[in-house]
Amino acid sequence: MTQHVSPPRDGTGKAAPVDGPPPAWRTLTARADVRTISLLGVLAVLVLIGGITQPDAFLDTRNLQLVLTQASVIGVVTVGVTFVIMSGGIDLSVGAIVALASVWATTVATQEYGFLGILFTAVVVGVGCGLVNGVLIAYGAMVPFIATLAMLASARGLALQITDGQTQVVTVSSVLDLGERDSYVLGIPPLVLVFAAVTVIGWLVLNRTTFGRRTVAVGGNPEAARLAGIDVRRQRLYLYLLSGLCCGIAAFLLIVLAGSGQNTNGNLYELDAIAAAIIGGTLLSGGRGTIVGSVLGVLIFTTITNIFALNNLQSDVQQIAKGAIIVAAVLVQRRTASTH
Repeated sequence: MTQHVSPPRDGTGKAAPVDGPPPAWRTLTARADVRTISLLGVLAVLVLIGGITQPDAFLDTRNLQLVLTQASVIGVVTVGVTFVIMSGGIDLSVGAIVALASVWATTVATQEYGFLGILFTAVVVGVGCGLVNGVLIAYGAMVPFIATLAMLASARGLALQITDGQTQVVTVSSVLDLGERDSYVLGIPPLVLVFAAVTVIGWLVLNRTTFGRRTVAVGGNPEAARLAGIDVRRQRLYLYLLSGLCCGIAAFLLIVLAGSGQNTNGNLYELDAIAAAIIGGTLLSGGRGTIVGSVLGVLIFTTITNIFALNNLQSDVQQIAKGAIIVAAVLVQRRTASTH
């Protein structure tokens, strides 16, 4: 005879909650918190190393402002790349798009329209390139690696053709003034404020909107997302448009920072952005990632570059250090995935 055991009850007579595994979202949140704390720890160690090796130079206010300013350009690009990777895609063309947008926005004809002309052109060129990528991948069924690689080659070639290999100097004073110390707000460069705004908006879009949830769903399981009513192709198109938009904004920031447009701008930005996203916890296979982690990844790489420069260490050692960090981050991801 089978004995039925009634569930335990609390003092009110109601069934007491039964212990079980925590919800998936709580597990992901805990893992994200641990990852963020770990990245903050790495950044703190780097700051400590910089403070010990070059205390006067590294901890100087001007140098810290420089680190944040340099991180701003690649950081804006990384926000867009993070969304693309989370959807299961990849964008190898971001550096070339930044170059093309920067040179197109600094031609003599464009500069005649002043500040708004340069900003508008940079953004439009970035979005236009993102549109081409998105259409080829979402509706042309091209592999993201191939489509964005083709865009990389085409955008670099077009940028070289526009400049004829020459540097295009910016003469619009309202653009150049943004890079001067007089334009700093409470000691914060305007470029850093733009980066902070893009980061906050990116975080809100990813974590507080339907667009963000759809991005994660498409990256986790495209077929399940389609069956759930998500237009996967349209979502992927929007994501590459977003990546292009971020490239356009970054191109304008680079114009302000350098005071010119060159076809060599954005060199290896695609590798830096992808690497920052990876060490920030974004899976290359898609379905998981954080904006905060990606931004911390950017700050870590920028701080490493600054420390190496202040200590007059060769760039090849710097690249080896970055490569080791990327490998370590991927190994940690694989170990984490295998234990959950």
